[in-house]
Amino acid sequence: MGLTRERIGTALDGLRLDRAVAILANVSRATSTRLLREGSVRLDGAIVTSGARRVAEGESLSVEFEAPTQTLPAPDPDVVFDTVFEDAEVVVVDKPPGLVVHPGAGNDRATLVNGLLARYPEISGVGDAERPGIVHRLDRGTSGLLVVARSGLAHRSLTEQLRSRQVERMYSCLVWGHFKTQSGIIDAPVGRSRRNPLRMTVTTRGRPARTHYELESSFDLPEATSLLAVTLETGRTHQIRVHLDAIGHPVVGDTVYSGGRARKGGAGDGIDCARPFLHARSLAFRHPATGAAVRAEAPLPLDLSRVLASLS
Repeated sequence: MGLTRERIGTALDGLRLDRAVAILANVSRATSTRLLREGSVRLDGAIVTSGARRVAEGESLSVEFEAPTQTLPAPDPDVVFDTVFEDAEVVVVDKPPGLVVHPGAGNDRATLVNGLLARYPEISGVGDAERPGIVHRLDRGTSGLLVVARSGLAHRSLTEQLRSRQVERMYSCLVWGHFKTQSGIIDAPVGRSRRNPLRMTVTTRGRPARTHYELESSFDLPEATSLLAVTLETGRTHQIRVHLDAIGHPVVGDTVYSGGRARKGGAGDGIDCARPFLHARSLAFRHPATGAAVRAEAPLPLDLSRVLASLS
């Protein structure tokens, strides 16, 4: 059983009790209503069953509830991935497109973490138990390099390097349109969209985000596109895709942050790209144990190489 005891603060003063229970016990509104009905909620020691009752600052709220069972990821030797560097502390993975990094809503198996546990079982005790060894992520449709910690020392070191922006990450990215400048910096906060919580957006409510880009090639046919080398100063969710869409150059093949363009193979789109053209091609960090510089490279995968070869 789980037990939550909290004193009502100023922020919750006057709130309906069912809402306060949902917030403080981190449960759904339906669950909070059930807990009230079952007599599992007390205010200042007295059982309260009415969710409409308003709470007051200073009152003591306690909630008794069944704690959810934690399901830890299991090893899966059938998950396919390549590594470009490994030793006793770290593994650098070349993640294929379509592979989810760790279990989550709608993806509870056959993730990279499941494959890592089969190959490196010692990571089960490293970092978060639900995503062991993971210190940063790539989107499902993004291919390329990802560093994984094999020890607690490595996890702490890599997490701090990412926090202090010491990890270098470079991506190859094909976007719609041509650029007037050779390089640029997109400095705009990124946060979750209020209209669609599954999407991120540029918003003043977001967290600081900076993306650097360098123009590598421009193409005219079958449509105007540009190949960029993109480096991340920060690592917000969907940062590259959101930032490039915000400046009018969405990533080719991206159907979420598409700037209103048609889907792959649709009218007005002569480029057949089945996923976002985004590949983490270079990764550099300090080795957690030795402090030596580690740099890894991953060539463009075949599907994106074919897209690039179709341009002129």
